[in-house]
Amino acid sequence: MDIQRIDTYSDSRFSQTVLNQHGAYWIAGNPYEIEIVGRDTAIVRGADPAAFRELIETFRFHAPHITRYLDQRGERLAEYDRVELLTVGLDGIQPSQFFVDEEKLRAVKTFVHHADDIVIQVVPWEGRFVSLDGHTRLYLAAKRGYDSVCAVVSETDDYIWTFVREAQKRGITCPRHMKLLSHEQYEIQWNQYCDSVFGR
Repeated sequence: MDIQRIDTYSDSRFSQTVLNQHGAYWIAGNPYEIEIVGRDTAIVRGADPAAFRELIETFRFHAPHITRYLDQRGERLAEYDRVELLTVGLDGIQPSQFFVDEEKLRAVKTFVHHADDIVIQVVPWEGRFVSLDGHTRLYLAAKRGYDSVCAVVSETDDYIWTFVREAQKRGITCPRHMKLLSHEQYEIQWNQYCDSVFGR
């Protein structure tokens, strides 16, 4: 099944809340949505319920802390073992990214209201943690003066260490060091760096 994740924040086929959460998908010519409605719960919407299981598995790659999935009527579609959430101090997090997209920051502000709303994926590293995702949320946490966020320990590929080394070379050793860029500049600078790493 070809599942396309929608990464933009403007698309009339989807609700704005879902777009802001990056829970919008396109499958076989139809829109599907996964909307996070609680700390571990999401609602799944779409034309064909037969596609929900694979869609949920795709979504879980980005949000492993969401373990309970309901349909629009509140009926359970899937439930997974709860994952352990750690509380991690911001100063104990080494970003694997250097830039923050101003457009994405605006979207994240619509659903992050407290430090507990932030759950990121991390790997342990040299007595600290490397953030694998959620860099915009981490930047927002730093700007708002949050001391800590929630995290899930995940796995990663070896390429992440190239990003970590480059971040440290650029003086980025905690979330508050990341640089805010316009969407256009982010697309240019971040994509250029990623292309250089992956040889594209």
